[in-house]
Amino acid sequence: MSQQHSVTAPLSQGQLSGYVHSTESGAGVDGPGMRFVFFMSGCQFRCQYCHNPDTWKLHAGRQLTVDEALAELAPYAGFLKFAGGVTISGGEPLMQPEFVGALLRGIKQRYGLHTALDTQGFLHESVSDGWLEAVDLVLLDIKHSDPERYQQITGQPLQPTLDFAQRLKRLGKPIWLRYVLVPGLTDATDDIARLADYVAELGSIVQRVEVLPFHQMGAAKWAQLGMAYPLADTPTPDAVAVAAARALFAARGLTVC
Repeated sequence: MSQQHSVTAPLSQGQLSGYVHSTESGAGVDGPGMRFVFFMSGCQFRCQYCHNPDTWKLHAGRQLTVDEALAELAPYAGFLKFAGGVTISGGEPLMQPEFVGALLRGIKQRYGLHTALDTQGFLHESVSDGWLEAVDLVLLDIKHSDPERYQQITGQPLQPTLDFAQRLKRLGKPIWLRYVLVPGLTDATDDIARLADYVAELGSIVQRVEVLPFHQMGAAKWAQLGMAYPLADTPTPDAVAVAAARALFAARGLTVC
């Protein structure tokens, strides 16, 4: 009597599932033009000024397959082809590299849209150079130039993020650098100048630098989660401070927004 062995077929790319915290269909600040944004669940950072602490847990949000996620994008694809594209944000997208990679490839293959990855790059070693081929633009968040202060702000070391920036330079992958200006935390002139020097050395891949003024919009989420917000008494930086920070980047020949 012959024996039959059952073999579990591997999941197709479209059947891979991940956790999506939320989506936004008309974002104007997450890459060029109008963006459809997938906010992924999960982040290993605990940034003091995080405005999405509800995305920290990996299994927060909805579990979707790649095909289901692409179906949610479908009604907007025709418009986005000419008006902008798709951004994968979080949380931290690299917490779910297999799902996010398949989603990025699906966006390219099915809709041919511009793609952006919003990341701090800490987990970049979990993905290959080939994985990054489906990414047109990296929105790279470098939160401080001093390793000790970076660790204080995020709970994680700085070096992996700097290594990721060098990897993007090697690959010639375009970057929009993002820097959150927080009074008393990230606004020291010497610290910003040090980061500006580093970013300028990355060369022409840095298409722009965005200096983002700190705000208190995330405070309510911390309260809803029953967590003490460490920056509850921190003000929004004034226009003079924001202009001064932007001028430090611009002085290195960088395009600043």
